[in-house]
Amino acid sequence: MQIIDCDIRDVISGSNVRVMAPANIYQCVIQDDVFVGPFVEIQKGCVIGRGSRIQSHTFICENVTLGANCFIGHNVTFANDLFKEGAPDPESSHWITINLGDNVTIGSGATILTDSICNGTVIGAGSVVVKPITVKGIYAGNPARLIREL
Repeated sequence: MQIIDCDIRDVISGSNVRVMAPANIYQCVIQDDVFVGPFVEIQKGCVIGRGSRIQSHTFICENVTLGANCFIGHNVTFANDLFKEGAPDPESSHWITINLGDNVTIGSGATILTDSICNGTVIGAGSVVVKPITVKGIYAGNPARLIREL
C-alpha cells in the first residue's frame, strides 16, 4: 500500500487566506481574503477569487475559476470530466474548464457540470447544473432551471 500525503502545496496565496485542516490543495491560486473550510480539495489550475468562501467537504476539480466574493456551500462538487465516451477520460485536455462569475452563490450539495455561471447567480441546494447559465437569477432542481431572474 502506498499512502500519499494530503496537504497544501505549490499554492500561490494572497493575504488573509484561511484554510481549515485537513485540506488537499495544490498547484492553484488563492487570492486575498479567501476562507476554505475543512475536508476541501482544490486541484491544479484553479483560481479562487478574492473574498470567496468555500465550505467543508467541497471538491473543486482541475481548471475551475471562481470570481470574486463567491460562496460555495457544503459538499459542492465541480466535475469537468463529463464521461462523454461513457467512461472516465484520462486525458485532461478533453475536460471542460469551469468559470464562475463574481458574487455567485452555490447551495450545499449542488453539482456543477457546466462551463460557466454568470455574475450574481444563485444555485439552490442539491441542484445539478448541466447547461451554461447566462442570465442572472435563482436556479434550482435537477437539472437546474431558472426560478426567477434577479
